Amino acid sequence: MTDNRIPVAILGATGNVGQRFIQLLQDHPWFRVAELVASERSAGKKYEDATVWRLGADMPEGVRNLTVLDYNAELQSPLAFSGLPSEVAEEIEGRLAASGIAVVSNTATHRMEPDVPLIIPEVNADHLAAIKTQQVNRGWKGFITTNSNCSVMHLALTLKPLQDAFGLKSVLVTTLQAVSGAGYPGVPSLDMIDNVVPFIGSEEEKMETEAMKMLGTYTSAGFQNADFVLSAHCNRVPVRDGHTECASVSLGREVSPEEVIAAFEAFRGLPQEYGLPSAPKRPIVVRREENRPQPQLDRDTERGMASVVGRVRPCPVLGIKYVLLGHNTIRGAAGAGILNAELLKEQGLLNI
Repeated sequence: MTDNRIPVAILGATGNVGQRFIQLLQDHPWFRVAELVASERSAGKKYEDATVWRLGADMPEGVRNLTVLDYNAELQSPLAFSGLPSEVAEEIEGRLAASGIAVVSNTATHRMEPDVPLIIPEVNADHLAAIKTQQVNRGWKGFITTNSNCSVMHLALTLKPLQDAFGLKSVLVTTLQAVSGAGYPGVPSLDMIDNVVPFIGSEEEKMETEAMKMLGTYTSAGFQNADFVLSAHCNRVPVRDGHTECASVSLGREVSPEEVIAAFEAFRGLPQEYGLPSAPKRPIVVRREENRPQPQLDRDTERGMASVVGRVRPCPVLGIKYVLLGHNTIRGAAGAGILNAELLKEQGLLNI
């Protein structure tokens, strides 16, 4: 039986994000995993021999016998999902984009470059217009798009409806971030058990800069940052998956918690309009229980692709405060990249 799905490559296929890409692409209606790329330590081996599978009991059958390619391989797939380490991503992603491949990257390397779109499809799909500028600037046949840092992903999803409905003036956020956000093996257990680590390298800076780009505008003159201010405190906590964030926001006018909840619940974007395969029906899910959201109970909401909000209430300092939760390796990483690729296909931007 002929498989007419688009062949895709996974860059960094043996790592945590690479494995999540493979897991989420299993049985995808549009894409099939055709090529796996990793470092020379794994290259030349069958994937099942090169990889310690960490997501559930069984590795997907479709990838077990694929031979892992090295970083220098010439790929045949028109689309590549990248979970590469940042120290090698710049050269590899750029080379593949120059050759005509659409690279959808989870790596931070290119996110803040002036001609690279940093995309959340419900938030700033119009920023994909930067692809043409990127191709002209660099002489590339393909292109690079990126998804954001896992902590700012869910924050920006919840800020967008507030920005649209009321305007944003300032945001203060404190994160409680899961250990899986550090990759594997991540934070040593003796540093994490019975502890909170109040520092994650470059995380606060990523939140404060990436949010401005995504919630800003794009025109022929380039990206223009959003005009509110954001301050972040980032902490690592002993939770496996799911970033919790406590946000206080100053809006353009005085609003009630009920108005904020209504804006959250009404929020939809192009993924929902198009019915993209990975899109959550509700990008933001509001819980009304006094003690929700919680990672154990809520991180898998909408297959891990939604931001879950609770405890929406007045803030005596900034106006409104709430708690949000999001799955950091699904919507915060691989799932976001897959949704970006679905949007690219729907808008006819893939070279297929």
